Amino acid sequence: MILTEDHLQSLLGKSLAELPGDTEWAVALEGSIAEGFGNSTSDIDFLLIDRCEDALPTMPSLLFVDGHRVEIRTRSIDQLADQFRLLEEEAKRPGRISEDLLNRCQRLLHSHPLRGHALVDEAKAMLPLERFRRIAVDWWAHRARQSLRHAMALLCLGETDEAVDWSRAGLVQTMKSWAAELGETYLEPKWLSMQLDRAARPDVRDRYWELEAAAPAPGDADAARAHLTACLAFAEDLGLTGVPWRTERLTAERVAGVTTWQTGERVHVIRGRREVFALGDRAGAVWRSLVLGRPLPQVLAASADTGVVDPGPRLAAFLRYGLIRLAWKGGGTVTPSLPLGAPPGPVTPPPSTVQPLLSVRGAAVSGPDGIDLVPLPAGRFAAATMTLVWSNVVVENAIEDLTGALERGQWRVAELTARRALHAALRGLFSAYGVNPLPADFDLVRRMELLPPAVRPIRARARQLLRRTVDSAERGDTLLAELRACVALVRNTVGSDTFPSSFDSADTWRATLELGYDWLRIGAYLDAELPIEEARDLLASSGVQPHPAA
Repeated sequence: MILTEDHLQSLLGKSLAELPGDTEWAVALEGSIAEGFGNSTSDIDFLLIDRCEDALPTMPSLLFVDGHRVEIRTRSIDQLADQFRLLEEEAKRPGRISEDLLNRCQRLLHSHPLRGHALVDEAKAMLPLERFRRIAVDWWAHRARQSLRHAMALLCLGETDEAVDWSRAGLVQTMKSWAAELGETYLEPKWLSMQLDRAARPDVRDRYWELEAAAPAPGDADAARAHLTACLAFAEDLGLTGVPWRTERLTAERVAGVTTWQTGERVHVIRGRREVFALGDRAGAVWRSLVLGRPLPQVLAASADTGVVDPGPRLAAFLRYGLIRLAWKGGGTVTPSLPLGAPPGPVTPPPSTVQPLLSVRGAAVSGPDGIDLVPLPAGRFAAATMTLVWSNVVVENAIEDLTGALERGQWRVAELTARRALHAALRGLFSAYGVNPLPADFDLVRRMELLPPAVRPIRARARQLLRRTVDSAERGDTLLAELRACVALVRNTVGSDTFPSSFDSADTWRATLELGYDWLRIGAYLDAELPIEEARDLLASSGVQPHPAA
């Protein structure tokens, strides 16, 4: 670890002095530092365990001790037992496992005890480490299959660039599954480079980086197909099953709650009894041609028979918006998702700005290819504003992580952390225009076509930044400066330029909590989905973090 035992014990003692009461906690160090990763800006993550019967708060408290940001979480031994039991139950179907649940269990099982070693060991013994490794292997493998199947479908539909991104996602997930088999189960992908170095298999590591570096340039369909083929072969060599190159096994299926209503020539598709999509003439023709339950290549061929040139992108849009779904014969619904976040779909575009909005012929559309959302429900308004606030918190955290990675020369960590900061800023931009749920992070720049022309300068900067690599302190400083400028441009565009620097001090963290609480109250009133589950504790505590004394 990058901190000594004496230093950790000193930080722990000063942190516990800020908490109320005289509880004799058992304490474990969790997170990247306990795993042997971390840098100067990494959190010090302390898990406090007690035998009490009360349900302790889920939300962590953030303290600032001796120049370190210290995160305090509390759990009773019964809560930890429930946590492991739930994981075992959900592990029967890997696709159902909550990422947060898996992450919490992993962090405890790989934690470093600091006090009350017997109780920490008792908690760890609730789930054998080998059993957890198998769960993690299966979880990552499930995600890899879904991503690679989705990439295959997108190539079939002509969405080459998006297919490449999902191929790369599937490659990362395959590597995480392989690494988990060797005991490298830490979930955060930004440390993958260090995990592969520790795995002591340079042949696998080097092949992975070769494939990562060989991702084709935008618009090259042949190269995209060759890259996906190579990814599939590599994944098979590493033991991933269930992803042969068989597009005929992909079928287009009906989505429950999606119905079609036609008034005159205008086609309306209603999703979940709450949202109306109005289709332009060409989009409507492709929709009417759908015969669901058929293999995807046949669906594409039938759409081409309507006379619409290149119907694949319209079918991809129907899929992206959750109006149809993909299934893999014998493998259920294809539900691709990325680590460290909820599944990205279905995407919802901003509401149509065409006026007048309605006529006796149906809702107005932006053009013949339009698939335009008519209303913006109140619940989506609340969810988008909460996401806007949370994305700014993530930006602050990621920029601080980036600074620490650059200081220690962790170039690959810096690259991934910079992308995380940029993606979080773009999530805020999309949320400001009412987009919720959001696209996958790597798809945000491409989907900025959904937003007004005023954001084009942001899109150009973001594209450039996402291609940046870091191999020296000079290039790292340039990346950090340009990232800060891009974040400032986004915040000026959406009116977030006064957002607190969340992690600078206790005062700025308190200001962040107060701002988040204002939006959480509205979201709770409208029964909107919270950006993170821990926000419920902020509501229960009337806007203050739960652990420190008043």
